[in-house]
Amino acid sequence: MEKRINIAQAEPQLYKAMYGLEAATAQTELSKTLKELIKIRASQINNCAYCLDMHTKDAIKNGETQQRIFVLSAWREATYLYTEEEQAVLAMTEEVTLISNNGVSEETYQKALKHFTKNQVAQIIMAIITINAWNRIAVSTHLHIGE
Repeated sequence: MEKRINIAQAEPQLYKAMYGLEAATAQTELSKTLKELIKIRASQINNCAYCLDMHTKDAIKNGETQQRIFVLSAWREATYLYTEEEQAVLAMTEEVTLISNNGVSEETYQKALKHFTKNQVAQIIMAIITINAWNRIAVSTHLHIGE
C-alpha cells in the first residue's frame, strides 16, 4: 500500500491533541496489562497492523505472555487465560469498538462495574476510544509497520 497523507505534518495541532489524549490515558490507574489488552484487541478488530505490531511488542516488554496474545481474538473460548476483570474489559473493548452493532450492552456495563469503580470504567472507555482513534489514523493513512 502506498503511504498517504502524514497528519502529523499536515495538521500538527490536531495530532498534538491526539498525543495529549494518549498521554492522559497513559496516566490512569489502569494496569499496563489492561491497557495493552485493550489496544491489541481493538487493533485486531480494526485490522490495524501498525498498532498490532507496536502494542504486541509493548505487551511482551511489559511481561505479557505470547500465548495470551496469540489467542486474544478468541478470548471467550479461552477464558481460563484471562481474569474476570480482563474479560470484562475485553467485552467492553469489543462493544465500544463495534459500537454501531448494538452499543454497549447493560450486561457488559454491569460486569465492568462489578470489577471497577465508575472512574475506572470511564478510564477504560477513554482508553478504548483512544486506540480506536489511533487505529483509524493508521489505517486511513496507510502507516507502515515500524514507522
